Amino acid sequence: MTLLEYRIFFTVTQQGSFARAAQVLHLTPSAISHAVSSMEEACGFALFVRGKGGVSLTRSGEALYPVIRQVLSDDEALGQTIDELKGVQRGTVRIGTFNSVCMTWLPQIVISYKKKFPGVEIEINQGTYDDVIEWIKTGAVDLGFLSTKSTRELTVRPLYRDRLMCVVPKGFRTRSPGFITPEEMEHETFVIQGDATDADIQAFLAKHRFSVRASCRVLDDLSTLAMVESGFGICIVPSLILERAHANVDAYPIEPLEYREFGVAVQNPQMLAPAVRQMMEHIASFARAKRAEDPLTNADFNPRDSF
Repeated sequence: MTLLEYRIFFTVTQQGSFARAAQVLHLTPSAISHAVSSMEEACGFALFVRGKGGVSLTRSGEALYPVIRQVLSDDEALGQTIDELKGVQRGTVRIGTFNSVCMTWLPQIVISYKKKFPGVEIEINQGTYDDVIEWIKTGAVDLGFLSTKSTRELTVRPLYRDRLMCVVPKGFRTRSPGFITPEEMEHETFVIQGDATDADIQAFLAKHRFSVRASCRVLDDLSTLAMVESGFGICIVPSLILERAHANVDAYPIEPLEYREFGVAVQNPQMLAPAVRQMMEHIASFARAKRAEDPLTNADFNPRDSF
């Protein structure tokens, strides 16, 4: 089988249709169909289930998908390395991220990176921690932002700590002006998210042995703040979320200080394509500047310079 057939297989899987894959790859639908049939004949089993609404992978196709995706990633890395040796900067960097980094960090990171390396394409995929982990494992992204509490067996490079904040409805009063303690929150009703999106908050609640009474269970940060604004309870969020939030709520730092630590995770640090390595160092430089802006939370935080 050829790299072109692998690319066709991957694109058909992503698009769910021979016709759409043909448009993306600038080939005819018959060429796509012929290539898939050729792969299936070589493998000895069907790769796709054909239907009126499109195509989907068979179980055998699902087993091949991550392997083929890795082959394509390795081919991309090879091409980038050759171009780097020629003094040419090109390639694609695929980034997986969770909501708060997507809103606050990535716009600045991508714009400044593109100024240095205009020939490199950037793809961004936003999801939960579980989504990012899966994308890294399957090769759908080259690197992903993750909380260090959610990386499982992946290799992570810690970058930053942002303070955990307690968000409350307007008019809520704390015992001490300017901050709130875990004891004050213990008997409040909470608005919470799923484990896949707020591992650090779940760890905080477990640490203080809260028996949580939850009025709402939601999926994203903005919905969480909207529920608090509407009086459904209080919530705990990392401070990055509040940089772009416009909810009519109040937020108090938690004392003693509590924080979320996050960084960038990859599947194999030794096999990064040149453009991905450049992006990693660019992100690390950006994070160093951000740590300098928040010396309180990051005072004793000295992350290593590499994986």
